[in-house]
Amino acid sequence: MISQSVAGLRVGRGTVRRFRESGAWGMRYAGLTGSGFHVVLRGGAWLVTADAPPVALGPGDVVLITSGADHGLSHAPRPLPALPSVTLGADRPAPGPAAPGDFEFLCGAYRLERGRVHPYLASLPDPLVVSPDRARFPAFGPVVDLLDADASLTGAGAGAARAAVLDLMLVHVLRQVLEDRGAGARPLTSDPAVSAVLGAMHDAPDRPWTVTRLGDLVGLSRAALTRRFTSVVGTPPMTYLRDVRLGAAARLLRETDASLAAIARQVGYGTEFAFAGAFRRAFGVSPGRFRLPDDAPGNAAHGTPRADAT
Repeated sequence: MISQSVAGLRVGRGTVRRFRESGAWGMRYAGLTGSGFHVVLRGGAWLVTADAPPVALGPGDVVLITSGADHGLSHAPRPLPALPSVTLGADRPAPGPAAPGDFEFLCGAYRLERGRVHPYLASLPDPLVVSPDRARFPAFGPVVDLLDADASLTGAGAGAARAAVLDLMLVHVLRQVLEDRGAGARPLTSDPAVSAVLGAMHDAPDRPWTVTRLGDLVGLSRAALTRRFTSVVGTPPMTYLRDVRLGAAARLLRETDASLAAIARQVGYGTEFAFAGAFRRAFGVSPGRFRLPDDAPGNAAHGTPRADAT
């Protein structure tokens, strides 16, 4: 799931910048189509959003922007509209030595010109603050050092290096998020009907769900549930259910030796043939090929889920 989420961003343009701020300062990030993060290197600041209380940040904290939510950083809690806007792009501060600031952080992002982020990323809170557990994930420190070095990298190969380091950072942050929240974590929502439908999908993906049956659970018509669910989650109910099923199947393929027929039944497909076809459309490879170790002879990198898979 993490590999596919990050691979789906790789079609976008990667940027890395280093910021140093002192005194009274603030900046607002808006209009990002994609995913990114801020890593606090030195000092403290506040994360500001439109709908939630400000969150204090300290050295080592990572702000993960899963789906491009508008947000800001500031020396003190302030309303988001009061912060000056930052221009998103590949431009960087002037090279050369710079005096240390009271607050220093790295900003990395993948900007998507087309398409959307992977459903797993879209299902997470946005933004999301992560305090890396370096005992469980000791690679965080070296990856941040690489990211810091890349912020001023230019010349041949800079783009490839930047993408590789962005990938590493996102993978390590998402690994902790996934472990902390649980592999089958569902989106967080205050909508009771949508929450109940999400619970039914995650608790029993093998059931022969239809939009009508899901709507009956919460007293909504097919059309009403589709509108409400899509507004909250970002995808229609059956598209989300497909992702839940195939995500569970991918974990079973990697973590168990269950047969394809058994996995198909566990995730809600009537036949192995139907399961294999859906899996191939989503991941670009057959379930059997997906199950092979990454370094197996003839096994290419696992495919990226396709937005048009059904």
